Amino acid sequence: MNQPIGIIDSGVGGLTVAKEVMRQLPKETIYYFGDTARCPYGPRPVEEVKTFTWQMTKFLQEHRIKMLIIACNTATAAALDEIRSELDIPVIGVIYPGARAALKLTMNENVGVLGTIGTVKSGAYDEALSTLNQKVSVHSLACPKFVPLVESGEYGSSFAKKIVAETLKPVKSWGIDTLILGCTHYPLLQPVIENFLGKRVKVISSGEETAREASTILYHNRILSNNKEAPMHRFFTSGSEPIFTRIASDWLGIDVAHAETIRL
Repeated sequence: MNQPIGIIDSGVGGLTVAKEVMRQLPKETIYYFGDTARCPYGPRPVEEVKTFTWQMTKFLQEHRIKMLIIACNTATAAALDEIRSELDIPVIGVIYPGARAALKLTMNENVGVLGTIGTVKSGAYDEALSTLNQKVSVHSLACPKFVPLVESGEYGSSFAKKIVAETLKPVKSWGIDTLILGCTHYPLLQPVIENFLGKRVKVISSGEETAREASTILYHNRILSNNKEAPMHRFFTSGSEPIFTRIASDWLGIDVAHAETIRL
């Protein structure tokens, strides 16, 4: 079944999930929508996040997607259940995959979560982690400066190192051995975060586990692509096309020649 997989995010962060999907499922075509004009979603009211998430979803439905991945943690927390109940295709979020990945790695059952204001306030990771393991202790921190840092393309700069050090100072006292990057923008800052926290803390994102879940669902539903030609991915953004294209090309390691600008 050679219809595309739709991936939506508040901006460029979901590219971290798209990269893993492309790696694990190289025959699949990706249609990616990054709502960069209205990013970040974290500080926005839940109902507004739901509205924006539905707008991207309906846009990609017009392109006959066979699966939807909500690659934004804030949108997953706000809208996953509602969208999953309304659509007749598989819909995946990134929170439970991230929680599962953390529980596989933690040795002391002491897990940290970095997220947007909206994700942290929702308690979605606390719920997911405790549902999977009642013994786990969860520490969460909202990092509102991280998403604008990534969206501006400054994730490898000395300024990024300064912001990460200032923001994550409390994390060093948590006693955690595993840290979930509970926003798909944050993996672009992962080298800086790992350098600040040191080798004792394993830093993980949900991308790999989310892609694995997508693969399993596609297989069980018998809708894996059998395309023998290279997939023709498409990228849509509501904001700056040059900035999106530059970050997408850099992060994905492919030549994203042109992202299509869409006004929702």
